[in-house]
Amino acid sequence: MIDVNDESGFGPVMDLEEISELARFVFDEMRVHPLADLNVLLVDEETMAEAHVRWMGLEGPTDVMSFPMDELRPAPPGQAPRPGMLGDILVCPHVAKQQAMRMGHSTAEEILLLVTHGILHLLGYDHATPETKERMFGLQRHLLLVFLAERGGGDPKPTEV
Repeated sequence: MIDVNDESGFGPVMDLEEISELARFVFDEMRVHPLADLNVLLVDEETMAEAHVRWMGLEGPTDVMSFPMDELRPAPPGQAPRPGMLGDILVCPHVAKQQAMRMGHSTAEEILLLVTHGILHLLGYDHATPETKERMFGLQRHLLLVFLAERGGGDPKPTEV
């Protein structure tokens, strides 16, 4: 089950159903069990800053944070994916808006990028080295561009997060 909620107070930045559809698309593309659980929560700057300090030891709000649960990974070809709790993603639309303005695309597109980024983290991807960053960001860009193209959304020029 994919659950998306907005507690950010930011205002109607996008249709929450679109975030859910993106997550479902990423699940399908990455061979994640369709019944895997994912929670996406849009939060305000204060909530994100508190989570950032508590879990990362870093001051100030950030754009996205991921909290994996069952360490689900994409199923190898020929094997069935296993169900479970993928995890939680926090996204801060206030920070997303600032990043979107710098990159020249919409806040909604930035939020979709951040959700994609968060799901990849939950699936074990990281960007700690140049090689892993190239792999993760390439996959993130591909997933988002295909999702938007299939929906008729064009090229959002996703930023690096």
